[in-house]
Amino acid sequence: MQRPAKGKTPRRPPLKKTSHTQKDPVGVYCRIRPLGATDEECCIEMISSTTIQLHAPDGIKANRNGEYKETQYSFKKVFGIQTSQIELFEDVAKPLVDDLIHCKNGLLFTYGVTGSGKTFTMTGSPGEGGLLPRSLDMLFNSIGPLQAKRFVFRTDDKNGMEIQGQVDALLERQKRESNQQSTVPKTPSSKQKPDPEFADMISPEEACKCEGVDEDSCYSVFVSYIEIYNNYIYDLLEDAPIDPIRPKPPQSKILREDQNHNMYVSGCTEVEVKSTEEAFEVFWRGQKKRRIADTQLNRESSRSHSVFIVKLAQAPLDADGDHILQDKNQVTVSQLCLVDLAGSERTSRTKAEGSRLREAGNINQSLMTLRTCIEVLRENQMCGTNRMVPYRDSKVTHLFKNYFDGEGKVRMVVCVNPKADDYEETMLVMRFAELTQEVEVARPVDRPICSLAAGRRHRNQAFRDELSRRQEERPGGSNNTEDGSVLNQLLDSLPALPACELVDPTDEQILPRLIEVLERRHRIRQMITEQYTRTANTLKSMLQEFDGHLVAKENFIQEQRGKLGEKDKIMFNQKNEMDRLEKKSKMLEYKIDILQKTTNIYEGDKRSLQQELESREQRLQRELSERKRMEARMQGMVSDTKHQWEKECERRVNAKQLEMQNKLWVKDEKLKQLKAIVSESNNSATSEQQRPPPPPDKPQRNSREKDQPRAPEKRSRSPLPTTGTPIRPHHRRSHSAGGQRWVDHKPLSNLDLDTVMQPIIPNAIKVSAASEKALSKCHKYVLTHQELASDGEIQTKLIKGDVFRTRGGGQAVQFTDIETLRQECPTVSSRKRRSSGDGSGQYNGNKMDWNDRENRAPVASTSSALGLQNGYQKRRK
Repeated sequence: MQRPAKGKTPRRPPLKKTSHTQKDPVGVYCRIRPLGATDEECCIEMISSTTIQLHAPDGIKANRNGEYKETQYSFKKVFGIQTSQIELFEDVAKPLVDDLIHCKNGLLFTYGVTGSGKTFTMTGSPGEGGLLPRSLDMLFNSIGPLQAKRFVFRTDDKNGMEIQGQVDALLERQKRESNQQSTVPKTPSSKQKPDPEFADMISPEEACKCEGVDEDSCYSVFVSYIEIYNNYIYDLLEDAPIDPIRPKPPQSKILREDQNHNMYVSGCTEVEVKSTEEAFEVFWRGQKKRRIADTQLNRESSRSHSVFIVKLAQAPLDADGDHILQDKNQVTVSQLCLVDLAGSERTSRTKAEGSRLREAGNINQSLMTLRTCIEVLRENQMCGTNRMVPYRDSKVTHLFKNYFDGEGKVRMVVCVNPKADDYEETMLVMRFAELTQEVEVARPVDRPICSLAAGRRHRNQAFRDELSRRQEERPGGSNNTEDGSVLNQLLDSLPALPACELVDPTDEQILPRLIEVLERRHRIRQMITEQYTRTANTLKSMLQEFDGHLVAKENFIQEQRGKLGEKDKIMFNQKNEMDRLEKKSKMLEYKIDILQKTTNIYEGDKRSLQQELESREQRLQRELSERKRMEARMQGMVSDTKHQWEKECERRVNAKQLEMQNKLWVKDEKLKQLKAIVSESNNSATSEQQRPPPPPDKPQRNSREKDQPRAPEKRSRSPLPTTGTPIRPHHRRSHSAGGQRWVDHKPLSNLDLDTVMQPIIPNAIKVSAASEKALSKCHKYVLTHQELASDGEIQTKLIKGDVFRTRGGGQAVQFTDIETLRQECPTVSSRKRRSSGDGSGQYNGNKMDWNDRENRAPVASTSSALGLQNGYQKRRK
């Protein structure tokens, strides 16, 4: 038997989004806070009722050329520093309260940097109530007499609403009053004296109410208050038991999704309120638990996002207009969320540390997530993409997900501080507001009209009033007198009763007559009763027929009213469309004017730049012509100099050739003399071998030495050159010729002189730049350094030293010796001697005179009997 394949778990079907759904953009308003001091620098200017302009303060350059950059931002409406709270409420929050009563959801939140007036805009102060207390006041002024009794509506644990009867509601009220240990906080009574902190929030002159409230429904208001602190949700209305020994921190709540795919806070306390004072007292009780702190920029800075949720439940009355329909499907729940977002802040300005720093980081992160969600929504709507919106990255965006993906009105009040210190933060807020205006939200649809006849409550109330009126008139009055006379006439028309006194027990006439009269009276009463019944039935049928005609007429009137409402709605939509188009045309005209002014400015800049470009081109042409003249002049000078140097070089080459020819001739002559000396010495050696050896104390002197002139006594330090290797008694071997390993450092800038004697160091590491790696392998170090001597020749210095290890593990060099190798030309010195008039150092005939300089170290060179023309001099310093 084959086991059937296990199917996959079906996914929840996504929300069906119709393509013809009408959408409205998010309404963004701007409110400018007054400056704290009159001498503060202002960076915001209100140009019109919908546009503001930002000026860069002193010390901030917006573009590279050092000029100030002014930017303009447009909103649905801009409220200046003189705007009152009632004016702001009329334009921003009043339409949302009206939609709440007509079963439509709404979201209103304030946004801005820290210290920009967000909490004041939302809550207000005594005498200047904010958006929240005014919204509650308008709601209860509109539905005050239409509210149901307490606990008729009851919330469940799944973001829904249930209805219970009057008896169950009464029992629950008694139970709540008697149970003092209930986990649900006790609802404050609306009859008690209000708290003086909010008693004068709204003056009676500023009270307002909604028009067009459905009087055939019953209403009930539930409020809840939560805060989002460090990305955790806390219930501010929760009454946790206080443990003085071991206090427990408040428990965070979680988000869930109901059957309609709406997000809600699970386990959140929802309090039923019946008046404005009662609702605001609940709000104030939660406000005292909200987390605030003192920072460098704000004395009472909100450290969390607060969300005050107003939930309105309504259900229609029955056909008699007396009781609520006990049908859960007929219950409609709408809600208005009033959100006070914590302000974004920079820790470099607030100097936050510890927990304040962590709070600031979480606040900025949640606001950044909100900005990211808005950007992705805008991209999906404008570009047709289907990117996933990261709602779950923050509790704020996850809680209000259904407002952006579902339906409802979303409005944002951007609060700005015009002081120059907040310029950069205000720029970021303006960009976010400009981005938010391009996001569209589905327009809420109207709820279906109940099938029951309208005016049920009014008819029931009229019936009750009439009944009470008649009950009041029954005990006395003119009507009672008339009814008594009619009753007396009716009693007089009946047969008179005979005498009923019995004197004799045997009397048999009185009782039969009395019985006869009573029977006649009974027959007359039955006739009257039958006639009254027929008349009542006739009247009842007439009343029913009249009621039928009245109901038909009311249905016709209701139908006509529905058609008229549709026409009015069409006219209202057309009027709104016309207003929108007019505003759009005005906005476009204003933008055209701005663009025209900008175009004129750009054209002026273009003309000035063209003039400057032409002047620079002319200057460039002049510079190019001047450069060409200079180049021609320089070419002429170079050619002349080149010609002169060519002549000079040719002259020097000729002189050098002549000098070399003379030297070659001298060498040839010396070679001839050398051959003659060698042959003579050979002959003399042959003859001496035949002779007996001479005495040892009388050595023979070379015949060549006899012919040579004796050097002066003052120049006797330098030995005379001989035919063999020159003997230098003070010769010292170079230190670099030892068996130790050397680092031969020759920079790349040294020149190759092509000389015969070169400093050669065996077993050496040759480098062009000293490195620690090379020094660690050797014990000696030599640096070959070239420089220009005083006579114009190049001299080479060998700077030597010992390599040793330092305490830090590196290598160091201690210099110990310097050898100097210098190249010189003897012809130059002979010229100097001839010019000085001293003939002792000249060469006479075919003999060569070797002279040394005074105060100089011995010359280290290899020379022949005839001497060398060039050589290196090695001197110890």
